[in-house]
Amino acid sequence: MIGVLGLEDGTRLEGRGFGAPGTISGELVFTTVMSGYEEALTDPSYNGQLLMFTYPLMGNYGVSGDAFQSDNMWPKAMVCREIWDQPDHYRSTRTLSRFLEDEGKPGIYALDTRMLTIKIRTKGAMRAALAVGKEREVRDLDVVQMARDQPSISSIDLLSEVTCKTPYHIKGSGPRIAMIDLGIKRHILRSLQARNFDIYVLPAHSTVSEIEAVEPEGLFFSNGPGDPERALEAIEAVKHFAGEMPLFGICLGHQVISLAMGAQTFKLKFGHHGGNQPVKDLSSGIVYITSQNHNFAVVPGSVEGTDLEITQLNANDTTVEGIKSDDLNILAVQYHPEAHPGPRCTENPFFSSVRGIMEEWTGGR
Repeated sequence: MIGVLGLEDGTRLEGRGFGAPGTISGELVFTTVMSGYEEALTDPSYNGQLLMFTYPLMGNYGVSGDAFQSDNMWPKAMVCREIWDQPDHYRSTRTLSRFLEDEGKPGIYALDTRMLTIKIRTKGAMRAALAVGKEREVRDLDVVQMARDQPSISSIDLLSEVTCKTPYHIKGSGPRIAMIDLGIKRHILRSLQARNFDIYVLPAHSTVSEIEAVEPEGLFFSNGPGDPERALEAIEAVKHFAGEMPLFGICLGHQVISLAMGAQTFKLKFGHHGGNQPVKDLSSGIVYITSQNHNFAVVPGSVEGTDLEITQLNANDTTVEGIKSDDLNILAVQYHPEAHPGPRCTENPFFSSVRGIMEEWTGGR
């Protein structure tokens, strides 16, 4: 198979196709992770996007499923320099190409991904279209026009596709938390389970009364895809419950809490996607290397005048990475402290703080 990739700026490239044949369009972004493609490809935050890997070789340890962050592949397609279809790892059950084929998703390789990365860093994330199939079927397709016809990612309801359809319960002996599933990664839940939280996972569009029905002692907002301003019900939930119980957020959840408390968000030029984002803690001065995946961020100046305090900043571009409110028991971060793929140096500080806030709120339980 061949693959043909088109970008809204007129770029058209041909490469080798893999995975499932088909034609898709979305937003092209890049990630800098050097391993962890299983985790990245199953991260719901990539819904609506074509995911390009800057590291040149993908697939060398195959696919086991042990590191999946959800049940499905969420990027609409995979773009990479080279794939390896003879993996050598004792846990591997199939090749990367077979995984995409099983998921019904196309992929393209044998492209100059360095050139594409520089283009995105210069011009910003852009709409793209990919056609994969037999040469006579896809070579003459106008993938550039398909890319230009793709609507803005801010106009698409991506949350309804990634959230759980019905609530479910993960039993624990500790404080009860209602988790608003905006596209949650499994290791967020596992990090909370490891600290014995009693977790009720609720759909993204849950109402205030539906949240109250599970009688939570704390409310958590997960990661997820797209523009945070579209998470209307989650924003209303923050407004309603702020001050009534502790509130926590990761990634999109961090943005949702910020919006609800009166701050503003904006779309980054090309987003933060990868495992090497430096985050400076303003209190300790420590710089953590973090895993991130988001296209939107909080406007720093807009936090002034709210009940929130900025606790952490990105050391590269000074975007907001952490907020808190001691009076309202709010704690949220933009990065992924559960860190799968890694690094994992922020997991214990964040989730221990969550545990400490909840224990104080519930009287030590």
